This record gives sequence, structure tokens and C-alpha cells, in this order.
Amino acid sequence: MTSPAASGTAAVPDQASAMSDQASTDQPDQVPPAPEQAPDIPDQVSPAPEQRPDAPEQVSAAPEQVSAVPEQSTVRLALVVGGLVLAVLLGFGLGRLNGGPSVTAEPDSALTSHAHEPGTGAHEHGADQAEAAQAGGLSVSSAGYTLTPLSATFTAGRPGELRFQVRDAQRRPVTRFAVVHDKPMHLIVVRRDLTGYQHLHPTMAADGTWSVPLALPQPGVWRAYADFTALADDGRQTAVTLGVDLSAPGGYQPRPLPAPASSATVDGFTVGYQGTPQAGVTVPLVFRVDSPDGTATLERYLGAYGHLVALREGDLGYLHVHPEPQPVDGAVTFWVTTPDPGRYRLYLDFQVAGVVRTAEFTLTVP
Repeated sequence: MTSPAASGTAAVPDQASAMSDQASTDQPDQVPPAPEQAPDIPDQVSPAPEQRPDAPEQVSAAPEQVSAVPEQSTVRLALVVGGLVLAVLLGFGLGRLNGGPSVTAEPDSALTSHAHEPGTGAHEHGADQAEAAQAGGLSVSSAGYTLTPLSATFTAGRPGELRFQVRDAQRRPVTRFAVVHDKPMHLIVVRRDLTGYQHLHPTMAADGTWSVPLALPQPGVWRAYADFTALADDGRQTAVTLGVDLSAPGGYQPRPLPAPASSATVDGFTVGYQGTPQAGVTVPLVFRVDSPDGTATLERYLGAYGHLVALREGDLGYLHVHPEPQPVDGAVTFWVTTPDPGRYRLYLDFQVAGVVRTAEFTLTVP
């Protein structure tokens, strides 16, 4: 980068010597009278007329010298920019090695690591926690779908049949449903005092009418929950739980809820759980089933190693949660979000040796 500047500097002495020689040789030509010198006044900034052919050499040298300055500035600028880029990249790399910038947020869930079994449908936690914290089954209409019973009155203690349709926003019977846990429709029936729990699976006719044999063993008002995932014409899937009241006329004597307990017995099996639910927070409940001979071997029932339904005392808000895909040391983990403080009744369906049983618990959420 120094050669152009050296060349331009060397041109100055050469030009000066040339002018000196020329002045000593051509001195007689510069004696003419004043009138003849007047035209040459503008040219005094440049060499004598005889020197003008040599002027381009001097002029051309200057641009060469000036051109070296931008090149040096460009190099310096490039070095500065390159240094900044390198510093940024080094800072980013160090940040990644140190775990990157930390973002703190208020914890709102005990959920840490959880995987779903393929095809199990929507779950009540993670990114959907806010929605999960809202109990379902409180009305006959939700998300554009309406539960329409075609029979709602039963004789207590006698076999009957429940028939109903699910209709869309245009009042058309819905006939397309996703299969979730081996069934397109799960029907839960329970009396309003949270006794008489039943988990049924209706069948659908071509016109969208569902039917299932149903017996209400005691008089009173019963609640039926239709838990399904509807398929819209554009392929969208909507998981919905709708509720409707059924009646069995007669003397209704509600039973008080049993005291809260973390264990229950059914048909010789002892079922217990560990975990402390919190309102609005997703927490694990770990259930274990023991037989008189030790830990029972759970079998898949409707594609899972257990089904858990929680109903809230009072308005009978409905929660339906599913377990981890596989038991761990014979225990099954459910992730549960209870919407509000209060008392809940838990119903755990499990299968051992081909027989499905239901263990019931009373849970108090502070």
C-alpha cells in the first residue's frame, strides 16, 4: 500500500529539475514585452508552454497518491467491522455455553416431562392448561355443539334406553367423530349426589342418533355427560363435553359424600394415590392397585392403563384426564388440573384379569 505514495513523491523532484533546466534554456523566450505576456497570466499556475506536455505526468501522479487513502480507510473500516462481528459471535457462543440468557417466569404448573400416547386426543395440561382449568359438562351447548336428548325420563330400578343426538350450529345431527381411547363417544352418568357412577359407550345410527341401555338404580336427578371429539367438514377436531339432566321420579334422598381419603377398596383390591392437587395447577396423581397377593398387574382398558374422571361437588363440573402411556413400577400417573378449591369425587376405572372395576375417592382441594 506504500508504493503508489512513493511514486507520487518521486515525481516532484523530477518535475522541479525539468523546470530549472527549461528555465535556463528558454530564458530568451520569456523576455517579450508586457503585452505579449498578458495572455500567459492564467497559465502561471501550470508550467511554461514548453512544459505542458509534461504536466499530465504530474497530474496523473496525484490521483495515484489520493487513491491509496480510500484503500487504507476501507481496510481499517473492514477491520473494525470484522472485529465487532467477531466480538458478537464470541459473545453469543459464550452465552450458549453458559446456558444462554435466563428468563424467569412465575411457575404455574408442576408439569415437567410428559409424553402422550399417539391418538389419545386432547389433554388437560401444558399449553392448554388455562382451558383445562375450566370444568366441562355444565351445559347442553358448547363450542357450537348441542346435546339433544330424545329420552330423558326413566323408571328407577328398571332397564331403559338413553337416546340422544349431537347437533352442530346449524342444528344438523353430527355423524363424524374421532375415535379417542378406542371409542367415538364416552358417556358418564352419575346422580347429583355423586353416587351411582357409570361409564358407558353408546352406538350411533346412520342419522346421528346415539343409543345405549341405561338403568338408573335410585330415584333422583341424574347427570349424563357426553365426552367426544367432533369432526367438522373442514377436518377440524373439537373435543367437547356436554351435560344434560335425566330424571328418575320417586323419593330422592341424597347421600353425603364420604370423608376425603387417598385409598379405597373395591372387590378385594386396595387402590391408593399419592399427590396433592392445587387449584389451577397441573399436578401428578400416582395411583397404585394392590391385590391380596401384592401389586396387581394392570391391563389396558380402552387403550390405556386407567381412566380417571373428577366431578366437582355442587355444580358437577366435569374433568376427564388420561394417564401416562406406561405404568412405572406398577403405578399409573395422571396429570390433573382442578379448576377451583372445593370437594371433588374421583372415579378410577382400571382392569385386572379382564374385569373392569371403579375405585372412588373424595378429594378436597384447598
